Amino acid sequence: MRASLFLTTLADSFVAGEPSVDAVAARLTQTLGKAFPWISPLAQRYVSWTAGRTRPRRRDVLEFLRTDRKFQRAWSKHHHEWTIQHWIPEPLQMQPVCAAKNWQIPAITSIADLADWLALSFSELLWFADLKGLAYRNTSLKLSHYHYRILAKKYGNVRLIEVPKSRIKRLQRQILAQVLERIPPHPSVHGFIKGRSITTFVALHVARRVVLRMDLKDFFPTFAAARIQTLFRTLGYPEAVADLLGGICTNAVPRGIWKDKPLECSAEQFRVAAELYSRPHLPQGAPTSPALANLCTYRVDCRLAGLAASAGATYTRYADDLAFSGEKDFERVVDRFSTHVGAILLEEGFTVCFRKTRAMRQGVRQHLAGLVTNARTNIMRPDFDRLKAILTNSVRYGPESQNRDALPDFRAHLEGRVAFVEMVNSAKGQRLRRIMEQIDRK
Repeated sequence: MRASLFLTTLADSFVAGEPSVDAVAARLTQTLGKAFPWISPLAQRYVSWTAGRTRPRRRDVLEFLRTDRKFQRAWSKHHHEWTIQHWIPEPLQMQPVCAAKNWQIPAITSIADLADWLALSFSELLWFADLKGLAYRNTSLKLSHYHYRILAKKYGNVRLIEVPKSRIKRLQRQILAQVLERIPPHPSVHGFIKGRSITTFVALHVARRVVLRMDLKDFFPTFAAARIQTLFRTLGYPEAVADLLGGICTNAVPRGIWKDKPLECSAEQFRVAAELYSRPHLPQGAPTSPALANLCTYRVDCRLAGLAASAGATYTRYADDLAFSGEKDFERVVDRFSTHVGAILLEEGFTVCFRKTRAMRQGVRQHLAGLVTNARTNIMRPDFDRLKAILTNSVRYGPESQNRDALPDFRAHLEGRVAFVEMVNSAKGQRLRRIMEQIDRK
């Protein structure tokens, strides 16, 4: 038997079941058909190596075997005596990290189980996961799983909205409802979580002496497919299952959508965006992306919350918006503190948009995510005046005269904006509501 195939079979024996010394030794013994003296010590070293770690990939176990000196010594002397008696000792099992053992998520231990759980055939499962990147190389957008819309942001940057089509959206919603929403988020996170909102995000920073605002650049594209697959392995799913789940939740944008450059974007920025989105990443527009981004940022949130506590500050995050606030002690160190935050984010693979970083003291307007926080949570005056003008003109000239973006249901759009103001500031919201009701009567 070729050495590579032999070692691969041994690697499968390591990750097949419970990661305890006795269980690993028993699986290796069953695989080789004999209790060799080196098996138990090797199992002990493997369990020590995996302690507290995410379920390893097969390639990681192979690297462990190649670098374990005692195993290599036994291999060089006796490998000609070793033969494989059983290819797979037992069915694969869930192997969650300690923190995930009590989470009520479905146990899916094979590709066949995953296909049944998603009500897909094997070929459909491979097509939606697209681990080989066929959709990226496909020139026909009709075969893509997403609809695309390129938006030009301020300063010429590019944002791509990736809206999943109905079939893959159904799969993503199932993963969201039955897996991701059953995992507790970090207490500092307020975006896309039931019971939390933009108002809870800013509430802890109201009437503080200084508020530090920071923003992450290219938030969703930052999360590569490998990072998402690692998260699913952390939950305990076998490598093959985790890879397919990650494939369903990520996307590599086809080259064909980058033909028409918006006038507001420079050629270089457009090229950089095309390269960024060409790699498998979390698509902005998929129902699973916000939850996965929050879970993958858990370690960052822990580090930033700890750093904030050490400086006497409070930390919250809403998607890519980070907020810190405090009193006199924090005000004295806020500039140096922001440098430490940037270093942590850089270590964790994020990029800070320093142009949007602001340390706002009491003498200026303190605002987060479009809300004022100086004395109480409030709507920014220009935003309120602009919406009031739109509503007033809608009463005078009809709502369609104000629908400059040709929204399909402009009344519902206005209703949502008024409801948002009511949530933030009831008194101002009621003033807008009275104007809104005049539109409805016409």
